[in-house]
Formats: sequence, C-alpha cells, structure tokens
Amino acid sequence: MEPRSSGVAPGGVSVSAVLPAGGSGERLGGATPKQFCAVQGRPLVSYAVRAMERINWISDIIVVVSPENIETMKTIIEKYGHKRVTVVKGGITRHRSIFNGLKVFAEDEFSCHLLQKPEVVIIHDAVRPFVEEDIVSKVVMAAKEHGCTDYDLDYGTECLHLALKYCKTNAKLVEGTADLWKVTYKRDLYAAESIIKDNLSQQVCVITNVKETLAQVGFLLPESLKSQIKVEAISISLSKNDSHLQNIISGQCYNFVCVNDKRCAIQETQELVDMLEKSNIPLLYPVVLILVHLDSSENNSFSIGMEDLTTIKKFARETKKKNILVYGLLIQHKDPLLLQETVNSAAALIMALIKDRNPELIGQLLVA
Repeated sequence: MEPRSSGVAPGGVSVSAVLPAGGSGERLGGATPKQFCAVQGRPLVSYAVRAMERINWISDIIVVVSPENIETMKTIIEKYGHKRVTVVKGGITRHRSIFNGLKVFAEDEFSCHLLQKPEVVIIHDAVRPFVEEDIVSKVVMAAKEHGCTDYDLDYGTECLHLALKYCKTNAKLVEGTADLWKVTYKRDLYAAESIIKDNLSQQVCVITNVKETLAQVGFLLPESLKSQIKVEAISISLSKNDSHLQNIISGQCYNFVCVNDKRCAIQETQELVDMLEKSNIPLLYPVVLILVHLDSSENNSFSIGMEDLTTIKKFARETKKKNILVYGLLIQHKDPLLLQETVNSAAALIMALIKDRNPELIGQLLVA
C-alpha cells in the first residue's frame, strides 16, 4: 500500500477525488475509448490522474472504469507509476459510475486499501487532462463554506443533482478556467497534444563539455535560445555526477542539448540517459535530447562519417524505447565571422525539434 498524501487541504478538510472514466467515446469516432487514446504516447486518463496526483493534499484518487477496462487501467497505473489510486468498476450510467466511486469509502471490500472517509470528494472527468491545484482548491473551499442557490440548481450539472440527492448537502458553482475543457472529438485530442507540447517546450538545459574549443559556442547557443525558451546552461563532463545537472533533472526538465566536439560522444551521453532513467522523468513525457557536434575542420568534408551516423541511429532507436527522443545536429565552425549566424540557425533547428517532438526524425543528423 502506497503511503497516503500528508498535505493539508484548504480549510483543513480531508479531500479525495473520483475520476469517472467509463465512457465509450462514441463521438470520438474510434474503436478506443477517448480516455485511453494516446496523447504524446501516453493515455489521456493518465494525464488526469497525474493532475490530481500532483496535489499533495488529495488523499485518494478513485478511477471508475467499465468492467472490460479494469485491467487496462491497472496496467496504466503500474506503467506510469501512479500513486494513491484505486480502480473501481463503473455502472451502466455516468451517475451509477460516480456513485460506485463514492461507495468505496464506506465498503468493507476496500478496507484493506486503508481508504479514509473524506469530508470533500472532487468529481473530475478523466478526459479533462488540464486542471490546476488552484481551481481544485477553490472548489474545496466552496464545498466547505457555501450553500446552494436556486440558480445553481437550475443551471448546475448532473453531478450537482447526484450530490444533492445522495449526500444531502448544499452546493455552490465555481467558475472554471479556460483550459478545463473536455476531450470529446478527435480534434480535441490534437488540441490536447498541442498544449502538452507547448508546456514541454518551456525550458532547455544546454550542456557543454569543458573545452576551450567549445567555449564560444557554449556561450552563443544559450544566448540565441534565450529569446524563445528558458535556458539553463552548464559546462561539465557528463562522466561526472554533477549536482547542478541533477537538480535540473529533478526539476522536471524535458529538453537537453549536449554540445561536444567529439565525433559522437555517445558514451558520455549515455551517462545523461542513465540519469534521466533513474529520475523516471521519461515515464510521463517524451524527453528531447539533441546531440550537437561542433565541426571545426578546415576541409569541406564532414568529420562525422557513415559509421558515426549508424552509431547515432542505433543509439536513438534504443533510447526511443525509454521515451527519450535523440536527434543529431552538426554546427560547422569554419568561418569565425559566420559563427553567430550559424549558431542562430542551430537554435532555430533546436526549437523546431523541441516543439515538434517528431519520433520519425530520431537518429537523423541535421546541419546548421
């Protein structure tokens, strides 16, 4: 049994969440129910669970699914390392499913899970992946402080009527946020993916090997990126366990650029991959890792040969299995007068790779 959250909820009340996830997704137009459709390689329901999971004062999260999807949901919980989650069999209607979720706090069969009876239960659709702690906090405070009005009864949702009938309590409507929308149609999945990609494109860590030949690029590249994204720039050897880098990883950074003048630097990059794996960050979202090779050779031929390209592609295929997307980028540093222009082109390519996160391009070598 995972330890229950020890955070203190607003108003000092105990809070749990019930996530109805038993819909068939007919309006989506596919065979897979929308809550199990993949967005950036991860089921939609996992995002909603994670949103509740991040709120440390929510004691328990109850996910209600149709009988045939119970094992699927349990597999998702295990794969993505979700905590404080109990899976419950849904009913034939949304009302009955929510009621089944509420009943677990009083039923003996769940006593082994040590579920406590909460003072407030949050009902949140499993296909609304974007919900922040602030709005949940407001709902909890409203549940604690306010009564029900005739207006709320006339214009409330079906969940409101369910609460009034079975819980014998009053209710208050709280205005939501613009991103608290529900995935209903296929176009909504694309919109959700776009929002997730944008959220993942807010920060990048630029790692430059400690060499004089890389110092100028190690300075210019972060400066060029700063106008488009938050940048953490560090100069280290990846073969050493750097505490600054560890802090960046633990802070949930999903984009890394490794600048090196070695031919491939795969061995050192493997150190970063190992650190990311241990952090479990790639479990939640795909991590972009861009290997930047600095080519300062005088002749016109690339210093990266076919053998090196094959090595990069093989490395990228292996890391993709770990949800880490590896791309290659060549910066040609032959004319000092053109270096800034070249670095700007490299920065544009880096931003495109980070924002697009295209798995089809992994292992490719782009040239700035």
